[in-house]
Amino acid sequence: MAPATVVSADPAPAATKPTSSTSTKQAATTAGSSNVFHNSTLQDPHTVVAADRHHLILANGQRVLDATGGAAVACIGQSDQRVKQAIAEQLDKVQYCHALFFGNTPSEELANELIDSTGGKMAKVFIVSSGSEAMEAAMKLTRQYFVELSQPQRTQFIARHESYHGITLGALSMGGHKFRRELFKPMLLNNISHVSPCNPYRGKHDGESDEAYVARLARELDDEFQRLGPENVCAFVAEPVVGAALGCVPSVPGYFRAVKSVCDKYGALLIMDEVMCGMGRTGTLHAWQQEDGVVPDIQTIGKGLGAGYMPIAAVMANQKVVDAFNNGTGSFRHGQTYQGHAIASAAALAVQRIIKSDGLLPRAQHLGNILSSVLIERLASHPFVGNIRGRGLFWGIEFVADKKTKEPFDLKEKISMAVHDRGLSTKWNISLFPGTGTADGYKGDHILLAPPYTLTDEEMLDLVHRAVGVVEEEFRERGLV
Repeated sequence: MAPATVVSADPAPAATKPTSSTSTKQAATTAGSSNVFHNSTLQDPHTVVAADRHHLILANGQRVLDATGGAAVACIGQSDQRVKQAIAEQLDKVQYCHALFFGNTPSEELANELIDSTGGKMAKVFIVSSGSEAMEAAMKLTRQYFVELSQPQRTQFIARHESYHGITLGALSMGGHKFRRELFKPMLLNNISHVSPCNPYRGKHDGESDEAYVARLARELDDEFQRLGPENVCAFVAEPVVGAALGCVPSVPGYFRAVKSVCDKYGALLIMDEVMCGMGRTGTLHAWQQEDGVVPDIQTIGKGLGAGYMPIAAVMANQKVVDAFNNGTGSFRHGQTYQGHAIASAAALAVQRIIKSDGLLPRAQHLGNILSSVLIERLASHPFVGNIRGRGLFWGIEFVADKKTKEPFDLKEKISMAVHDRGLSTKWNISLFPGTGTADGYKGDHILLAPPYTLTDEEMLDLVHRAVGVVEEEFRERGLV
């Protein structure tokens, strides 16, 4: 987290016990002064007071270029009047109704829009408020699917190491990011196992072809089915392009076709987590639309669905899954207070219609070509850049201490966070997304770039040159180059 000015206050008298929020705040002399439970209890973050298209305006007056849309969220930029109007109009109609008893027009229209965007390959949409909630719902949907099919013994899931599927306990259990799991490991589910990710930079053997690499990963997955008992496995879960955990790593050609074949062989489902990489981020609305014709049985989406205008995410299921419910109990035994929220759905519907009407998918592809070409041109030969990878407007830069051996930096160096902090300096005024654990779940540093789809060519060039400048300066100031 970047340094921020913290206003200290006089402590409460020793004999006086704080009895109000004000006195409690005054007593906090060794920690952040905010009453918000921020990620750091010792230091307050910068405060954003306004936003202007692609810039965040801080309380200190800085205009920071948001090169990552927060966490790959703000894909159409800030303050689009069309989305604001859609929210305002819905406020004048109905704000909330409980999904157990009622439906609402915006959620129905959003579901129609999303199903149409798959060419009818998906059949139903379950709308929630966050990506973690979407993964939790997908897990329960999968479990109940097999109960509906009279296969209640299926309780096992297989996911991948160095993955991230959400922060709630079920979703965290599904993820394979060791550091994020570590503190809560005694509380995590024991019916989820992990296999190797498809990460050619670190996973492929010297001289190994893509075909041989895919075959090896497919064998590993098949072996895990056999170890667990194929009849016990519900699903295999994977991100088409791994986001925060690995820094924008796409699969190699043929990978998803191979793992889908393994799932089909044993009657298990394929779940694709597109919370971060979906909704246009990789150049097609759904990332799976670039995966050799492979369609997931269940898909999670979020972030770019509502572009940050409202909290919203969703689960999508194909007809096979829906038919099991229709031919069984006809009821999904799951529900949430803000499921299908009318205002959130109205905002997301407006965002999706803007992406379509403004031609932002081909725009993302075009801007992605600019971003990737400049990154590769400027940083591919940098002695501490091990790998540059991504797709569309979703790119990662992995840093290494030794380019030949791919040895990561020592954790104490805090490379990715240092790059992030330098970017927030008044010289650069750019927000970059830092990540760690890239190499083994603990060690390994990367930064992630996920710009909005609405930049001009000139703005994209400015953004990528700033990002490159920050990286170059960080290693230069460390005396390493």
